[in-house]
Amino acid sequence: MMGDEERPEPERFLDLVPSRQKGRLKVYVGAAAGVGKTHQMLEEAHQLKQRGVDVVLGLIETHGRADNEALIDGLEVFPLREVHYRGIALKEMDLDGLLARKPETAIVDELAHTNAPGSRHLKRYQDVEELVAAGINVITAVNVQHVESLNPLVRDITGVEVRETVPDSFFARANEIVTVDLSAEELRARLRDGKIYPRPQIEQALKNFFRPRNLAALRELALHEVARVLNRKRRDQVRLSADGSPPPVGERIMVCLSSNPPNSKKLLHKSARLANQLDADWEAVYVETPAESVKKISTRDFRALLDNIELVQRLGGDTVWLKSDNVPKALLDYARDNGISKIIIGRSRDPFWKRWFRTSIPMRLVAGARGIDVEVIDTDEEEKT
Repeated sequence: MMGDEERPEPERFLDLVPSRQKGRLKVYVGAAAGVGKTHQMLEEAHQLKQRGVDVVLGLIETHGRADNEALIDGLEVFPLREVHYRGIALKEMDLDGLLARKPETAIVDELAHTNAPGSRHLKRYQDVEELVAAGINVITAVNVQHVESLNPLVRDITGVEVRETVPDSFFARANEIVTVDLSAEELRARLRDGKIYPRPQIEQALKNFFRPRNLAALRELALHEVARVLNRKRRDQVRLSADGSPPPVGERIMVCLSSNPPNSKKLLHKSARLANQLDADWEAVYVETPAESVKKISTRDFRALLDNIELVQRLGGDTVWLKSDNVPKALLDYARDNGISKIIIGRSRDPFWKRWFRTSIPMRLVAGARGIDVEVIDTDEEEKT
């Protein structure tokens, strides 16, 4: 348990600005395993080598697919690092070795992978960020179900809980994002032919994750997500002024963050998806009252608050920490001073008499938000596709 004396200042968790990017980052995105992401990366590696580019395979997962294994021939395969954990020898990408080797381009597969215990970074995407920061170009690949903000939507579509995710902020920093597309019929045919999973897993996969309806929805999701990111980047480039200043801000969304909401993660995921749909900047605003100072709230609530702040960053938003004894006024003042066009807040769980007399925070926001849209979201409802 974390005692009050061990608690860091809240401001430490608000320094979410990524380090300056030096190398270039290219991400292949697919609807599901087997669409050809690894194949595409290996073909590009051969093309780069033919043009004289110093390219190495930092990590490639062929999953026993003969066509991918054949494409490795003629390329430099960087040795993997062996990690021993609970008597098991695990193979991981050798991050330090790649940094020392410093190729022009590194191919890194399975972006959403969780590294073995004892690794410098928890996730492989963090290894990629370090390679890029060191000036190494990286080409990598991931399936759409691993995009943080889309993860709950994919769960609703497929019924499968995907635990390994990559933050939206990672994709926002990519220089190039490419969709690797394959029709549901072609993908199911590849699965039946044993080109994706071993034979014993094929029938179960066809009846579950690889059902035609699931694949069609995931394919549409992947195409839409890549198009959204590319359109946002294109607009930012067009709007970039001659002196290099940031493009003017369009619509801005503010999410009201509490210290202990039961379904805050669902609220933040919904808000991030809405911001994506509206192509809007968004931020989560927390108001610390005297009664909820970080020295007074429970350790559990404080930990939950920090987890939510980190989730906002992974979903591509910003976090603002205010202090006031009047929460609705602080939220509305901030919204007006910062050009907020829409406020999102979770439905109140206050007693009925507070709602009846309009004294709950959502009701006071609605009453005072002249010229600003307020959307009250019921986070108890199941998320819809």
